[in-house]
Amino acid sequence: GINVTVPHKEAVMRYVQADNLAQVVGAINTIDFRTGVGTNTDVSGFLDDLAAHGVTIKGARVVVLGAGGAARAVVYGLAQGGAEVAVVNRSLERALDLARTLLVPFRLMTLNEASDWGASLIVNCTSAGLQPNVSVTPWHEDVPFPKGVTLYDTIYRPARTSLMRQAEAASGQAINGTGMLVRQGAAAFKLWTGVEAPVEVMMDALLDALGGL
Repeated sequence: GINVTVPHKEAVMRYVQADNLAQVVGAINTIDFRTGVGTNTDVSGFLDDLAAHGVTIKGARVVVLGAGGAARAVVYGLAQGGAEVAVVNRSLERALDLARTLLVPFRLMTLNEASDWGASLIVNCTSAGLQPNVSVTPWHEDVPFPKGVTLYDTIYRPARTSLMRQAEAASGQAINGTGMLVRQGAAAFKLWTGVEAPVEVMMDALLDALGGL
């Protein structure tokens, strides 16, 4: 099988059979060649990594930046976990499409509204800040970053993004996307092999590889 990454997680649904989870989420990141079925392990990978960092989502207010394939998995997982979710996206059309097709409760907000909403967690699902555009951030400098908020950036290259620095400057905790990458991969590994993946070994190997890039 293979993992599918941005920007192909939604487009690939036209070419394989989507399982129930992928149909609900509207995005595929894992394909099993034996069956021709695509699924989504981003949901469990994200939630498992939040739990590994001690982040509780039940009853929490969470702002999600972005409305693409990664955001679909994140919003779905957060809503299923009992969070109150708000989505901020540069393109209103794309955000409205997410609202029409992802059948879980969430609201749409502007960045200014999100700044004052009282969220305890912000999740970046955009590619803003991804190498080589490391100076880019999806949180405009003229909008105050909420104080003391946990920031989860699904980007893992670079390991510390400009957005993460903004969160830390506002006395918040910042987590990058390496754990989500490993844990979604571990779920895919189990799907393909039937064997539990060695998560810690995978994490060490990823960190070694990223350190050499």
